[in-house]
Amino acid sequence: MQSESQIPIAAATKRRFAVSLAVFYSAFFAVLGTHVPFFPVWLKAIGIDAVWIGIIAALPAITRFTTLPQVTAFAEKRQAIRAAIMVSALATAIGFTAVGLQQQPLALFLVYALTCMMWTPTMPLTDAYALRGVARYGLDYGPLRLWGSAAFAAGSLACGYLVDVIAPRDLIWVIVAWAVVAVAASLLLQPLDDLRHRTPERHAGKPLLRDATFWAVIASAALIQSSHIAFYTFSAINWQLQGISGLTIAVLWTLGIMAEIVVFALSPRFSLQPSTLIAIGGVIAVLRWIVTASEPPLVLLAIAQLGHGFSFGLTIVGTMNLLVQRVPSHQIARGQGYYAACNGLLGAATSIASGAIYARIGDNVYYVMAAMAAAGAILIWSARHRLTAQPQSEASGG
Repeated sequence: MQSESQIPIAAATKRRFAVSLAVFYSAFFAVLGTHVPFFPVWLKAIGIDAVWIGIIAALPAITRFTTLPQVTAFAEKRQAIRAAIMVSALATAIGFTAVGLQQQPLALFLVYALTCMMWTPTMPLTDAYALRGVARYGLDYGPLRLWGSAAFAAGSLACGYLVDVIAPRDLIWVIVAWAVVAVAASLLLQPLDDLRHRTPERHAGKPLLRDATFWAVIASAALIQSSHIAFYTFSAINWQLQGISGLTIAVLWTLGIMAEIVVFALSPRFSLQPSTLIAIGGVIAVLRWIVTASEPPLVLLAIAQLGHGFSFGLTIVGTMNLLVQRVPSHQIARGQGYYAACNGLLGAATSIASGAIYARIGDNVYYVMAAMAAAGAILIWSARHRLTAQPQSEASGG
């Protein structure tokens, strides 16, 4: 039995873990909040055409299914997830600095590719670190993750303001500045010992790859999340062409993130099965893309943006809950790596295709995205009975 002196120490350790993770999520997502909506704007400002933008924008997704699984598996095998996050954050800051010095499409493509090899593992490594902490300290993922979403919104708003103040060619340095902040935040992450229940590492990855229901989870989530690709890549560009100001674009993005934050904050109270949450996220995505494709008035567009809380946020919550249930704690980084790889493979193909499709049919690309989201919702709905029928393993740690 714990003594009274031990209890505050345990509570303090739990608090330090939660706070340091929230700070790093905030810094990392501030980078994303500037990169996702405005990196394509920077590319366009330095003279990169739409086809090249689609190709370059596919690089993060490509590295997710090529180099990322090797990085996460190596970090997990070496029991160095926290150290890998620190190295990845530093390499990202250096890489984006080098990207900002490029002007030609091919050179930019190569430097950005090297940057993405170290940048893209950061998210699954951080989620693996977070889910281990969730298992160890009895925390909830959603309330921890919402700080990242809040920082994404703040970064997007700040950059949206700067779009109307500074030259678009200088936007890359805003991304670099936040990447440097993320390096500092990574140094605050608390050491997290391995969970007590360990299993042999030999052939540890094979059970996940042979689990059909695991594949159903990550494939359905990938379909729904990849349906956002055209929006991420071309929404800011398209809205600018429609005469919407940079600050208004940032506000539209922020509305979606605010809805996402609410979903994360309320997620501990959700009583629906995780598979049902993912299916709902897919259905909302279908509706959202159909509305967006019609070039709606600003008020209706704002309402559609609020759907991001469901199309993205609810899908993430359901996916993470299923991964905690189905993936043993000693394999959680591998599971995150496979999930990111599946997301990356589909996302890369979608990004490249969406660039070509957008160049031909403009906003109608969203109808293709709606079909993808519908496929994801149907897949997870068809697998829901198998997912609920198989209870969590003892070693899952969730």
